[in-house]
This record gives sequence, C-alpha cells and structure tokens, in this order.
Amino acid sequence: MNSSFPRTSRRTLLALSIAALALANRPAIAADPLRVGVMAGDGEVIFAAVAAEAKKRGLDIKVVPFSDYTLPNEALERGDLDANAFQHVPYLENQSRTRGYHLVPVGYTVVAPIGLYSHKVRAAADLPAGGRIGVPNDPSNGGRALLLLQAQGVIRLRDGVGILPKVTDIVENPKKLKIIELDAGIIGRSIDDLDAGVVNTDWAIKSGLDLARDRIASEAVEGNPYRNVIAVRQGRENDPRVRTLVVAYQTESVRRTILETWKGATLPAW
Repeated sequence: MNSSFPRTSRRTLLALSIAALALANRPAIAADPLRVGVMAGDGEVIFAAVAAEAKKRGLDIKVVPFSDYTLPNEALERGDLDANAFQHVPYLENQSRTRGYHLVPVGYTVVAPIGLYSHKVRAAADLPAGGRIGVPNDPSNGGRALLLLQAQGVIRLRDGVGILPKVTDIVENPKKLKIIELDAGIIGRSIDDLDAGVVNTDWAIKSGLDLARDRIASEAVEGNPYRNVIAVRQGRENDPRVRTLVVAYQTESVRRTILETWKGATLPAW
C-alpha cells in the first residue's frame, strides 16, 4: 500500500504546519482582559490609545481608574490588577520596601517634571521670609519637592541625602520657610492658602492650575530619575500579555496622544 500523501494533501499539511508554528510563536493572549490600574482623568485618555494598540496585537485591556495614589499598588499586590501605570520608580521602590509589596517595573511610560506653583510670587527668589510652602507628604514626592527647592536656592539639604531627603535633612533655610507636608492631591487646591506649593503635574492640572502662568519653577527633564513605569507583580515580568502591554504603550500613536493631551507638560519617557 502506498503510504505517501497525494500532492494536494501534502501542500495542505504543510500550510497547516506553518500556521500552527506561527500560532505557537505568537504571545499567548488570554481571553480575559488585562486589568490595568491608572489614575482617573488623563490616565484614562492615554490608556484608551494604549488599549487600541493592544487590541491590534490581540490583547484586550480593562482600564481600572483610581483617584488615590495609595490604592493601585495595593490592588496590584492583592491580585485585583494585572498591572498598573501611574507612578515613577522611586515611588514604586519606596512602596515596595515600606509596605512589603512584590512589584517590579517592566517598561517606561512618561515623565512629568514636578513644579513649584504660586499665586503670590513670580519666582522662587521672591518667596517671603516665613513663607508657607506646601510639599507632598509621601517620601518619594516629598523628597523630590525638597530637591527642587534646593535647586532653586531657597534651602540646602544635608550632603548625601540621595533622592529621598526628608524635611529633617534641611540644614539651611535662610528665609525660615515653613515647609508644610500635605497629601499630594490637596496642595494644588490649597495654593491660595500657601505662598507656594510643589505639585505633581497631573494634580496641578486637576486642581485647575495654569502651568504657564502659575508654575514659577520646574525640575530639569534631562537625567530625570522620576520616569513613570508600568508595574506588575514580581514573576510576571516575562508574561507575554505584559510584554504586549509594554509594546502597545511604547508606540508612535500613544506618543502623539501623550503630547496632545498634556501639551508638553508630560513627556514620553521611552
């Protein structure tokens, strides 16, 4: 008995084999959407563009918005999210260290230079003696704020403080400024009760501050260690769905959406 396949059958089998190989080499995309935590508002706008790019690559994304910085990492650690995208590296590292989270960065997203805002003065040098300065009360953004004040020459910090200085690390304060630690989301809305406040860009926008008119100083962009990232639970760094998410984020269409949405106040970081 002749066991060879007819010509057409061999061609069909070859085509099926090639198709099977191609499928085997594609990322394994699960049927359930990938749950990604973001900050409500502009974060949702950006992730609408990310979701569109992910869809082209076979990945469905469910965007989960938050209004409190402390919740997305807790939700990710607990398994209620598959990833989040809202924080810079020092914040992630501090949260993981102090709260025992097992979270790691897998790809850069944006960088938003933190700024000093005021309705009362036009330059940091004009801050009055005894002026009230609001800074975020979380370690990473609070440290970032103090470094900005030092760069503006209004305080000096102890040598060797790195990127997480504390108010107790201030060694010179010639104007005797009162450094008031507040929740990051409150400072922008309290600007009229302060002489100035250091505000994250997203909170500044949400608070109705005018970046061109009200921002009197800003940290440098070049060499900025505060680039934001996509984070996942440790051990999922090479999950095909996670890799697809990173690729979908770091596309030209998402880059354009970032620049259009934030008018240059927040920039692509990859």
